[in-house]
Amino acid sequence: MISTLPKTHQGNILVVDDTPENLRLLAGILSEKGYQVRPVPNGKLALSAAQKIPPDLVLLDIMMPEMDGYQVCQQLKASEITKDIPVIFISAINDVLDKVKAFAVGGVDFITKPFQVEEVLARIETHLKICSLQHSLQEKNQDLATAILQLQTTQEHLIQSEKMAALGQLIAGIAHEINTPLGIIGSSIENIANFWDANLEKLPEFFQEISSESKAYFSLLMNRSNHQKNILTSKEKRKFKQHLISYLKAEKIAESEDIADTLVDMGIYDNIEDLLPLFKLSDWEKVLNTAYQFASFKKSISLIQRATAKSGKVVFALKSYAHFDNKQEKIEANLHEGIETVLTLYQNQLKHGMEVIRKYGDLPKIICYPDDLNQVWTNLIHNALQAMDYHGTLTIETLQKEGRIFLRFTDSGKGIPPDVIPKIFQPFFTTKSTGEGSGLGLDIVRKIVDKHEGNVTVESVPGETTFTVSLPIG
Repeated sequence: MISTLPKTHQGNILVVDDTPENLRLLAGILSEKGYQVRPVPNGKLALSAAQKIPPDLVLLDIMMPEMDGYQVCQQLKASEITKDIPVIFISAINDVLDKVKAFAVGGVDFITKPFQVEEVLARIETHLKICSLQHSLQEKNQDLATAILQLQTTQEHLIQSEKMAALGQLIAGIAHEINTPLGIIGSSIENIANFWDANLEKLPEFFQEISSESKAYFSLLMNRSNHQKNILTSKEKRKFKQHLISYLKAEKIAESEDIADTLVDMGIYDNIEDLLPLFKLSDWEKVLNTAYQFASFKKSISLIQRATAKSGKVVFALKSYAHFDNKQEKIEANLHEGIETVLTLYQNQLKHGMEVIRKYGDLPKIICYPDDLNQVWTNLIHNALQAMDYHGTLTIETLQKEGRIFLRFTDSGKGIPPDVIPKIFQPFFTTKSTGEGSGLGLDIVRKIVDKHEGNVTVESVPGETTFTVSLPIG
């Protein structure tokens, strides 16, 4: 459960330690960094405090009278209210079995006293981020489930078989668009878990063993990697790697290929002059490899953020499309947003072999039935994709002229024969094979446009077919 305290701080942390000096020290350090700290001196008070106002994270000592840290953690994990709160043990105990027990009872991390302030802050920040990402993912999944439920409800209201067929095809593409980011999220979370499993106990030793000079280069590597926002293609990586290898060899740096490979993977591929002295130190390999592990961890978090953002866009489009207005009242709407919603839902079909050109004019919002117009855009885009066999160019142009809005959908398909054009808006007329279409799609388009006191026309020659929808602004 997320803390119910107002989010005017970086996080709400419950610190549990029976030593007053430790409580004061940790509370001071964390408060100075913007965290809201609730210090408590024993396990019973900790459980009571966590139940009343669940914290974002618990920093828990092990050796305490009456109830030790293991027992406190077990009770936190047994409660529905507090079971998802991350618990970091902080103790002078350094035995491997004790650490194993700490993780077995539900702890997410273990810090050995005497601790390094930077280490405590880094681990707290990391687990708060992971927890936040998990909550965000749960919310996105809930939104997706709700959106899919709304879509299913909407389908029950669609009595026209053409509309049902279009929705069926959309859902197939949407499933792919959702599965891809979910796969990325799952893989990234696994990478994060593997990182902590492999590096958790080694980190204190690493920082103690390396020199001050090496620590400075470690910080420089992390800073360079963190500020690299570009995502490189495989071709770009090969190009930068070859350039770095040549440069490093010219500077007489040993193992230049391995160094170049690692640096490029970290997003560091130019202006590395200030890093050259690192590769002449005795512990350069340990420093570089550890920095690479941290950079990979950061990359996994970035991938999760991008994947959840992509899922959120598809979910938003689903929610917008699935919305059904039972009252059927006209409301003010942005036509471009409706078109973009449909294009988002067709994203999977547009990925390969398709180019979408947008020539959007400056359109005012109009009073309309947006759900109905979204079905117009769906049918016109769906027909255009089928006419091109999903390979070609779809151009969508909008403009305002003489008190009306014009929306043109042009495809580069084979065109419509002249003798067929007069019939295409007739109900049940179709040129498709039996079972592929009901012939109601363009009839639905015409009726919806008529309902808005507009009109729809078509012009077609081989290689260019344009459907134009005209709607009044007032």
